[in-house]
Amino acid sequence: MSVLDIFATIIQATLLTAAPLVFTALGGVFSERSGVVNIGLEGLMLFGAFTSILSTLMLQDTLGAVSPWVSILVAAVACAIFSLIHAVASITLKADQTVSGVALNFLAAGLSVFLIKKIFGKGQTDFIQFRINKESIPVLSDIPVIGKIFFSSIPLTSYIAIIVAFVVWYVIYKTPFGLRLRSVGEHPMAADTMGINVTRMRYTGVMLSGLFAGIGGAVYATSISGNFAGGTISGQGFLALAAMIFGKWHPLGALGAALFFGLAQSLSLIGAQIPLLKDIPTIILTIAPYVLTILALAGFVGRAEAPKALGTPYEKGKR
Repeated sequence: MSVLDIFATIIQATLLTAAPLVFTALGGVFSERSGVVNIGLEGLMLFGAFTSILSTLMLQDTLGAVSPWVSILVAAVACAIFSLIHAVASITLKADQTVSGVALNFLAAGLSVFLIKKIFGKGQTDFIQFRINKESIPVLSDIPVIGKIFFSSIPLTSYIAIIVAFVVWYVIYKTPFGLRLRSVGEHPMAADTMGINVTRMRYTGVMLSGLFAGIGGAVYATSISGNFAGGTISGQGFLALAAMIFGKWHPLGALGAALFFGLAQSLSLIGAQIPLLKDIPTIILTIAPYVLTILALAGFVGRAEAPKALGTPYEKGKR
C-alpha cells in the first residue's frame, strides 16, 4: 500500500466516522449556548438511530434508495420532540439539568430496546437494504492526489456535516436569532429586560440539540451500522459532547474536535489495513478514542470558558 493509499484510507474513514459526531456536537452547541446542559446527547443520538432504522425498514419497499434520507428527517423530528422531556424537566420544572440529561439517556436506551423486542421479537432490528453509500464526487474525484483523498469513497453526509457546521456558525454569530440565543446563555436577566423570551429561546435551543443529535444518530445507523441494537450507539454521544467542550462551545471548534475524535474512532475500523497499525491489538484501537478524549479534556477543559449561565435555571424576576 502506497503512502497516498494510506493517507486516502485514513481521511475517508475519518470523514465517515466524524459525520455523526459533527451533527450531534452542533446540537450540543445550540443547547448549551442557550444555557441548558445537555448530557442527554447520547440518548438523543441513540433514539435517532433507532427511529431512522425503523423508518427505513418501513419505507424501503416503497421509496427504495431514498428511504434512508427520508428516515434521517423522520429521526430529526422525532428527536426534537423527544428532547422536550429534557426541556420541560430542566427549564419549566427547574430540575437539575445533569440529572435530567442522564435520565433521558436511560429512557432512550430502555424504550428503544423495549420497542425492538415488541416489534421484531429479538434484540436487534433487521438490516436495511438501502444505506447511505460512499460516493465519488464527479469531476472533483478526478483531481490528481486531492481527488482520491477528499472526494472519493466518502458518504455525502460527511460533506453535508461540514457545510452545516459553517451554516450553524453563521446562524449563531451573524444573525439576530444567534445573538438572542447566546444572550440567554450568558445573561438571561439582561436578555429578559431587553424583551427576549428566555424560556422560549432555551426550549428552542434544546429542541435544536435534539434535532441535530437525531440526525447524528440516523447518519451513524444508515451509513455505518446498517441496523439497530442496544449497543449500536455506545459512547458516540459522549464523544460529541466532549467535542463540543473541546471546541469551546463554538461550531467550528466542535467541527475540528469531532474530526479529531472521528480520526481516533476510524483507527479501529481501518487498523488492519495500515501497515504501522495492523499488529496493534484491536481492543487498543477500539478504546483509543476514549483515552484521547480523556487526555484532551484533562489538559484543555480547565481553560475553556462555558457560557456564564450554563446549567443555571432562570426564574423571571429573581436574581
